[in-house]
Amino acid sequence: MSRPPRIVLATRVFTPEAVAAAFREEALVRALEESGAEVTVLTTRPPRGVTGRDRVRHVSRFPVKRDHQQQVRGYLCYMSFDVPLALRLLLRRRPDVIIAEPPPTTGLVATVLGVLRRVPTVFYAADVWSDATESVEGVPAPIRAAVRLMETTSWKRAAKVLTISPGVDDRVAALIGPRPSLTMVGNGIDTDTFTPEGPQPVEETSQGPYFVYGGTVSEWQGADVFVEAFARVRAERPDARLLFFSEGSGKEALARKVAEEGIEGVEFRGRLAPADMSRVLRGAVAGLSSITPGLGYEFALPTKIYAATASGTPVIHAGEGAAFERVRDADLGWASAYDPAAVAASMLAALAGEERPTSEHLRSWTLENASLQGAAERAAEAVLEAAR
Repeated sequence: MSRPPRIVLATRVFTPEAVAAAFREEALVRALEESGAEVTVLTTRPPRGVTGRDRVRHVSRFPVKRDHQQQVRGYLCYMSFDVPLALRLLLRRRPDVIIAEPPPTTGLVATVLGVLRRVPTVFYAADVWSDATESVEGVPAPIRAAVRLMETTSWKRAAKVLTISPGVDDRVAALIGPRPSLTMVGNGIDTDTFTPEGPQPVEETSQGPYFVYGGTVSEWQGADVFVEAFARVRAERPDARLLFFSEGSGKEALARKVAEEGIEGVEFRGRLAPADMSRVLRGAVAGLSSITPGLGYEFALPTKIYAATASGTPVIHAGEGAAFERVRDADLGWASAYDPAAVAASMLAALAGEERPTSEHLRSWTLENASLQGAAERAAEAVLEAAR
């Protein structure tokens, strides 16, 4: 190809929106631009109150319906992005490859437009949405079947399917069969933003030791185990606090639970910008991560683990599977069963400093194993291969 490859990324979330998918996609675009590609991001306007300059060259934003938490979540919100996306992809200059980020509806739009315009597609499979849908009670069977069909169709038609962990890669292969298009690129955190060095959280630390849960609160994360455990911790350590910097479908229910049961020391705050999140994590006793057992998500590796370790802070993970094994085997903190008593024991051990890994170990492990920049470079290489 004599000219630079032309690439379009379709994603409902992008920086400065502070979510893991936005950081992952921005890192991919920057890696592609550094390789000489011409990349256009088709995305949404940021949530109300979120500001920041784009750090990539070409970003096209369009209004979108958001829920009361300012998230693009739910079928109406997805359609408010996907329907205009179809026209945006149809009317623009023909690219060499289209990259699609979940949800599956966006993947299907990109797949159909790719077929119509004879453009290869790349699907970024950071999650298995159809598994998540099947784990949620009350979702009608036809909806579950439709989500599965959309997702697997996008994967099968894609020139490349980028997966973020061996667990996700294995699950995708189980659903569509092993194929050369599956490319495990890994995942991680922006280690230039999340660092042990920088401003200290003086205001937070002056009020006593605290734990941090940052990110989405939903059924499959099961963060309520930390609230139940913390009620036990407060009986022994009344100075301890539990801080949630989050959003998600389960946040309001969790806040109601805390209020109804009168659990003191738990605070619910909004999501923070990455640099602010790293600052808060630096002063924390531990970052918190969890996966609800039995919902089919044991393969997941939450990015919140890497946010903490990159900031030099250990992790308490509650649950089974890949994340439990990673925290345990890499000595990243305390790997606990998904049980309030077991989690409380881990939280008390963290408060006492028992078997606490050093900040230096956590940082060096993250740089070597969970750098978002490294994952983005591998993803960019796969995208460019599809564009040839």
